[in-house]
Amino acid sequence: MGEAVLEMIAARFRVLGEASRLKLIIALEGGEKNVSALVALTGQTQANVSRQLQVLTEAGLLGRRKEGLHVIYRIADKSIFDMCDHVCGSLQRRIDAQAGVFRPGPAKSRKT
Repeated sequence: MGEAVLEMIAARFRVLGEASRLKLIIALEGGEKNVSALVALTGQTQANVSRQLQVLTEAGLLGRRKEGLHVIYRIADKSIFDMCDHVCGSLQRRIDAQAGVFRPGPAKSRKT
């Protein structure tokens, strides 16, 4: 892979490396929403939601359209959910493996 392609990949991961942006993506999984709905769903401030939506839109992950006075956002790159499923599955396997280390094994009987 060329340097330019690696930089594009790194930029995509940087965009996804912010929890507040992931909350917005999850909130939009069910369909289009305006900023007010996203503020209510995520518990973030309107200023932060607007800023993060701009970053996600500039990265090509979200699309937007005007509807009267409102701007409606949607997922533009649905492949993001495949990546999230892959990462979440990998993390779940890691958590399960770590939890297995701490689970007590079968009790050994003591000879008295």
